[in-house]
Amino acid sequence: MKYNKKIRQKKDNTQYFFVIKELTLREIKRKYARSYLGILWSVLNPLLTMIVMSLIFSTMFRHSIENFPIYYLTGNILWTLFSTATNSAMSALVDNRSLLQKAKLPKQTFVLARIYTTIINFGYTCIAYILMLLIFHIKPSITMMLFPIDIFFSLLFAIGIGYTLSIIYVFFADIKHLYSIVLTLWMYLSALFYPIASLPESMKRVVEMNPIYISIAIARDCMMYQTISEYMLWVKLVLWGIGSFLIGFFIFKKKENLVMQKI
Repeated sequence: MKYNKKIRQKKDNTQYFFVIKELTLREIKRKYARSYLGILWSVLNPLLTMIVMSLIFSTMFRHSIENFPIYYLTGNILWTLFSTATNSAMSALVDNRSLLQKAKLPKQTFVLARIYTTIINFGYTCIAYILMLLIFHIKPSITMMLFPIDIFFSLLFAIGIGYTLSIIYVFFADIKHLYSIVLTLWMYLSALFYPIASLPESMKRVVEMNPIYISIAIARDCMMYQTISEYMLWVKLVLWGIGSFLIGFFIFKKKENLVMQKI
């Protein structure tokens, strides 16, 4: 009996990951369906964005930020990872209402499929990022091995926010417009293109508590400056990541049974 239960559980897990894989592939195909460049755009986009932003801000900050293009690009790819993951996860349940009604799947499957799609696109973006590191003569370093750990906890944070937003969106669609405003403010508080040292002390403390800034600061340390960030930055990142994931998962599980009634 116990053996049969284990086999059934293993079979369910296999089907679960298969569905996530198929949903992820569907999202990728849909994203690039009308694009001539297709996946190549995920590599070109950060390169072109970097060029534009460098032209705009490099003169302004050239004396205070070394290697400004890399400084900006490091922040931008992490910000894009977070904003894209949470934005796409927000509408995951509503966009898949027909599948929710027909198939008996865990509802978080649809949220995770959106997150995984973002991760794959981030992988393509990292190709452009590595090319830029080489162009700006930033040599490989052992500290760069910390970058995936930074990304992992950043994704935990994003998944937690995504879980929460996906539930709220079912009952309050206007959250999408409100969240876009929040993201704009959040982006400017993440020090993507300015040095945090230039801020007043009170504002500096606010930015230093921002989990996205913390992730970006760690990435710049291990990738650009090839140093290990102070341990308190890592502690904050881990706490934000795990805390957000647990809270988001709790809210999702608590409200998921009401989703079908609303949809």
